This record gives sequence, C-alpha cells and structure tokens, in this order.
Amino acid sequence: MSFLTGRFEPVRREVTQLDLEVRGTIPDWLDGRYVRNGPNPVLGLLAENHNWFTGDGMVHGVRLSGGDALWYRNRWVDSEVTSRSLGRGHPDERHRSPLHGPSANTNVIGFGGRLLALVEGGAASAELSPELDTVDVCDFEGAVRGGYSGHPLVDPRTGELHAVAYHFGRGSAVQYTVIGPDGRLRRKMSVPVGGSPMMHAFSLTKDYVVLYDLPVTFDADAAVIDLPRPMRPIARLALDATVGKVRMPRTILNRLPPVPAGRFPYRWNPDYPARVGLLPRSATDASSITWIELDRPCYVFHPMNAHNDDRSVTVDLVVHERVFDEDPSGPTEGKPRLERWCVDLRARTVRRTRLSDEHLEFPRMDDRFATSASGQGWAVGGSDDDMGERKLVRTAGAEGVVVERDFGTASSVGEFTFAPSSATAPEGDGVVLGFVTDLAASSTDLLILDAQTLEDVAAVRLRQRVPAGFHGNWID
Repeated sequence: MSFLTGRFEPVRREVTQLDLEVRGTIPDWLDGRYVRNGPNPVLGLLAENHNWFTGDGMVHGVRLSGGDALWYRNRWVDSEVTSRSLGRGHPDERHRSPLHGPSANTNVIGFGGRLLALVEGGAASAELSPELDTVDVCDFEGAVRGGYSGHPLVDPRTGELHAVAYHFGRGSAVQYTVIGPDGRLRRKMSVPVGGSPMMHAFSLTKDYVVLYDLPVTFDADAAVIDLPRPMRPIARLALDATVGKVRMPRTILNRLPPVPAGRFPYRWNPDYPARVGLLPRSATDASSITWIELDRPCYVFHPMNAHNDDRSVTVDLVVHERVFDEDPSGPTEGKPRLERWCVDLRARTVRRTRLSDEHLEFPRMDDRFATSASGQGWAVGGSDDDMGERKLVRTAGAEGVVVERDFGTASSVGEFTFAPSSATAPEGDGVVLGFVTDLAASSTDLLILDAQTLEDVAAVRLRQRVPAGFHGNWID
C-alpha cells in the first residue's frame, strides 16, 4: 500500500487563507484554534521505500472566534533535515536530540501557554508560534533531551504532563517524566523493559502509569538498508552498540548521518513477549513495577482512557493483531478493534473483552475526565482492506458503538477531538471537531458536530486539501 497517493498525497505549499466560508453556525463559545499534525514529505519519495510514520511534519490549523473562521494555515515543522530541503533556517538541535531527521509529525498540543509539535523515537519536538511557525526545539529547558513522546497525557486533577519516551539509544529502557504546569521537570525515571520496543503510547490512572511492552521492536537491518552497501556493516554495528548489544566508541556513534524520510526501523517481532506494566505513580524508582503477560501477541497505538480501583485497572483501547510484519509501510495488517482490558491486581491477569467488531482507530474522549471511569468516547472507522477511515462513531463504555455517521466511500475522515461547551459542562456536553476530505472534489472541511448525535453544527470550507494525518487538538 502507498502512503504517498490518494488520501495520503502530500500538499506542496504553505498557505494562509483568511475569512473562510462557513456553513451553519459556529458556537460563539468556540474561541481558539483547531490544530492537527501529520506527515507531509517535503521531497518526492519512492513508495516502496516509504513508511507513513517517517514523513516531515506539517501542522494544519483553523482559528475560530465569535462565530467566525478567521484563518486557515498550514506550516511544515522545521528541523535540521526538513528545513534544509525547504531552504530555510531551523532551530539548533545539537545536544538536544540524538536523531536528526524529518520534523515532528505526530501530535500538536497546547500546554503551559505553549503550542508544541510532538514526535517520538528520539527526534526533536518543537515549539510553535500561535500562527504555527516553528520557534525552537521543545525539550522543556533541557529536562527531556534525547527525545520525547508523541502521546503525553495531562492529569486533569493536577495539570501535570506525563510522558513515556522510547528511543533505541536507551537500550532496554524507556523514560517516564512528569512536567509541571509551569513547564518545569518534576520527575524523571528510567524504566527497564524487555528490549527496545516501539512504545507509541501509555495510559494513566489516578494511581498507575500503564506501560505497553509489545512485540514491535527496533530492527537495525531495516534502519541501514537505504545506506550505501559499504556503509551498512559499520552503521549496523553502531546501532547495535546504541541498543547495548555490543560496545563501540561514542565518537563513532556520533558520526551517524542525518536520516531522511523513508523506511521505518521498527518491525513486528514474534519472539518478543507481549505484556502490560503497572508502575505506581507514588514509586520513587522502577523496582515496584508489576509486569503481566498477555494471552496472545498484539499491538496498541492508541488507548482511549484508563482508571483503577483497589482491585483492578480498566483500560479501553484500540488493539491491532499485528503491525509492520509483512507490510513495513504502515499499520495495515492489524484489523484494529476496540477492546476493554481488565487487569486484576491480585491475580495478575488481564481479561480482554472486545467492545466492537468494527474497524476503529484514533479513539478520543472528553479529556477533562481522563483517569476516571469515563462513559464515552469518539473514534473513526472504516475498512480492514485499505485503512480508509470514512466513519465517525461515538462509544459508550461497555456498550461499544452507540452512534455512527458514515460520510461515504469517497471521504477521508481524520481524528476528531472533543471541545466542551464550558469548563464545567457535564461529560460529553459540547462538540467534536475534525477534518473530512471529499476525495472526489479534492477539498477539505473542518466539521463541527454535536458530540452526542454527530449531526452538523457547522462546517468551515478550506481552499486546500488536507492529507490524511495523525493527531490534533482543540486549544482554547
């Protein structure tokens, strides 16, 4: 499958559009920006060499205020590699990130009054201006150098930003950090894991950090395959040294070349045990973590929510049977389904229950109720055959899908995010926002839908198509 054509085809220019056309009525309490990040390779790539996750990051944003849509902007996130291709300057990444490659392409959040474009795996995250231009590398004043996470979580009770970061250079460990609302580091902890896994996301409850140590792991052969053949042995040796398999001088490790968009160095590993880790949030080190093996292998990109009581931890999440096995280009093999995992704290077992038989991904919730027993969420759905999300659904806990809206076979539906009607509104009282592209017309709308019924509230017509991408948020 190609992630460079059709719904994924990159756009080739940055634009600013003012006074956008609106159908319906934008609620006047929506005063802020809808922003979304995703891969948009700067240079032409060969489809057979490309993985969707490796494209240069591009943030798309729409500013809403007073019932009007004031602007749409799209901007590449600057990095050493991306900006060199664009012929413009970039923030200094030296000693702030171990990997120099395509720019942050995974998520974009608001935290502590800052707009942050995020990525995982050791590359640099970035701080953006309100108009989406790159300002600087985001490493929280040096507190999280060495890479961050594409999926940090804010605890709504404390306002703290929790993250679990992985990078093959950490060897058999991931890094757990907590950043305070003031942007300062409060905790940093190295957590041993089974190898060098791709830990795309984690979950948070009031008492636990939930880690997913699953069988997608670093593959040095895949990482060096695009290098000239004479360079591959030394590069592979350097990468093996980085993950702790052999010893090698740091001076050689530091000479690894910048990595362009292209292949993805993580693959399905059938020999790697799948397990869940429960790290008490009160722990001072990782020795108190509890690991529980799953009954069968799988992979998780996106949990919806988690909570715990004295006896169990409950997680609702989208589960793939496998990814990056026969198809290294993207997550096409997994048949993603919404499940509920109930972790028995005494028996140390995980009971898995399927909540829906539909192909679902990109689950979201009312983030004000994170870490509590939230009753509902939203996800996009489609086909197991082509990763073509064309539906939006609302879920209600153990009931699974309770409302569904199908936009048609010629539609590409991105992740939708929830915005409450007020800070004190009941759970789910508000709207959901997301991009929907008409593939036949090659045009995109920002849709604002009633969060309960998924019916139209308003639509903002953009004069540029938005490619299928990853994650976004509503930022007041």
